Amino acid sequence: MNSLWNRIASSWTSSPFLVPVRNASKKTGGSSRNPPKNPRPKHRGWKVQDGHNVSAGTILVTQRTPRFHPGLNVGFGKNGTLFAMEHGKVYVTCEKVDLNWDHTWVQRCYAGREGQTIYKKFFNVVPEPQHQRFKLIDEI
Repeated sequence: MNSLWNRIASSWTSSPFLVPVRNASKKTGGSSRNPPKNPRPKHRGWKVQDGHNVSAGTILVTQRTPRFHPGLNVGFGKNGTLFAMEHGKVYVTCEKVDLNWDHTWVQRCYAGREGQTIYKKFFNVVPEPQHQRFKLIDEI
């Protein structure tokens, strides 16, 4: 047995390619419980400017709290997104609103502004006028 070990040991020392390697006893890597430090931005805000032409279903605004309100031909999504419901031109207007002061939510959110006029921004989509190329000649 001793002679076998001597032959193996001598072959290690004589050959430059057979060198015993010691591996690491601990794994490296970070903890998976830590949340990411910089989450990706949400890119909320205006997606379409005033005066642009849009098609039906185009997102006009993404928002977390309702800063902008739906007007003519504009839908309001579950997450506060405003989207166009028809083809047309976008108009952003600042309009005076008449709030229901008997509602408790209005009293809480607009406390101290009872005598003031309150303005809100509305997104409107005005449909493009239809062409008048066809004329009715005879009615059935």
